[in-house]
Amino acid sequence: MTRGGPILTAAQMRAAEQAAFDAGVDAYGLMETAGAAAAEIIWRGGHKRDTLILCGPGNNGGDGFVIARILRDRGVPVRVAALGESRTSSGLRARAAWGGSVEDMMTAAPATQIVDALFGTGLTRGLDSAVAGRLGAFVEAATFSHAVDLPSGVETDSGALLSAAPHFGTTIALGAWKPAHLLQPASGHLGRLVLADIGIAVPSRVRRLAPPILEAPGPEAHKYRRGLVAVVGGAMPGAAALAASAAAHSGAGMVRLHAAAGLVVPHAIVRQEGHDLSDPRIRALLIGPGLGRDDATRRLLNAALAAAHPLVLDADALVLLAGAVDRIPAGAILTPHEGEFQRLFGDLPGSKIDRALAAARQSGAMVVYKGADSVIAAPDGRAAVAGGASPWLSTAGTGDVLAGLAAGRLAVTGDPFRAACEAVWLHGEAARRAGAAFVADDLLRALPAAIAARL
Repeated sequence: MTRGGPILTAAQMRAAEQAAFDAGVDAYGLMETAGAAAAEIIWRGGHKRDTLILCGPGNNGGDGFVIARILRDRGVPVRVAALGESRTSSGLRARAAWGGSVEDMMTAAPATQIVDALFGTGLTRGLDSAVAGRLGAFVEAATFSHAVDLPSGVETDSGALLSAAPHFGTTIALGAWKPAHLLQPASGHLGRLVLADIGIAVPSRVRRLAPPILEAPGPEAHKYRRGLVAVVGGAMPGAAALAASAAAHSGAGMVRLHAAAGLVVPHAIVRQEGHDLSDPRIRALLIGPGLGRDDATRRLLNAALAAAHPLVLDADALVLLAGAVDRIPAGAILTPHEGEFQRLFGDLPGSKIDRALAAARQSGAMVVYKGADSVIAAPDGRAAVAGGASPWLSTAGTGDVLAGLAAGRLAVTGDPFRAACEAVWLHGEAARRAGAAFVADDLLRALPAAIAARL
């Protein structure tokens, strides 16, 4: 699976292609390049298994005809089934170059390997129910299934399912990732993601979250230079203890937990009653996990906001700030789930990426809009998107671990956007290593190995 790389909306991808054409790239030549790149990926996975390629009327269908011709030349028994006639000049050229028979998609027989090149990127309405059903039947009957760019029936920019979409074994992104490759619900239908380079420049400030490059402490390091994290507990101190434990496993040099006595935390965590946050050595301050929502905890939040330390705000702190986004210090890290995001920012329009970027601009903060897909957005327009999170993360306490990781990485790096990205990646990698049916505490044990893998 290719990691990292730019994410482009359908309009941005069209603009990148048009820029290439304006610079002298031949449109049909680009189709040949895209088809060849996809054919190579399909060849590696399926070799000479009998293959049915479904071609639509646009350029995605033209890619399919190129794929069919190249695989046929390699000795693959290929059939092509089309949904109507080709309607673009490049698609017509590709169909002519195929030169073989073209079956009707609605009456074609299934095959061991199926390739969906019906519509791909840019679809704005769902497939006819009979066509969607036929596509689903082909995929279900096949042993190997590939979608070219995106499965037909998926909305490119939001990840919405415009019509019923089958679950593919592999999806081949052409030129750049699209939002739907990583956003739910579409991303749950794509299987293995592979990015095919088609040789055009695709600049974007929105990127797929890549594994971080971490640094081990140097010989001059000591606990305060590596970063002091302060975690403020509240009505449910166990949540703050879990967050503090995650911060202690994040690479930070020291963690101080401001909470009531009697909590069970690693002995290395300094437990301090009271909420004096004046220590200038604090490199990151976390408040929110288990905080509560009464007047006393409002006072704690006010003290944290006034302390002028780099800040991570999670859970109840976000709820208490609803309607008061202007109080959030610039550069803070916010970690809302869907409900908390709605309370803070309301019902913003657009995709999850659009909403996260708008919230970051509005608040001046780094927004980690978390969920089965997570978007990390900065006020300057940068964003990183993480898909494919372990469904086992849907258990109590895992958000506290993420908040503690964000605070720890903020103390280490001093860079809020980088810290948020590192925290999300390490959280997901710890979940992968923890396996199935874990509890949040198990993530703590997996963190050292997750960090070691990126040094």
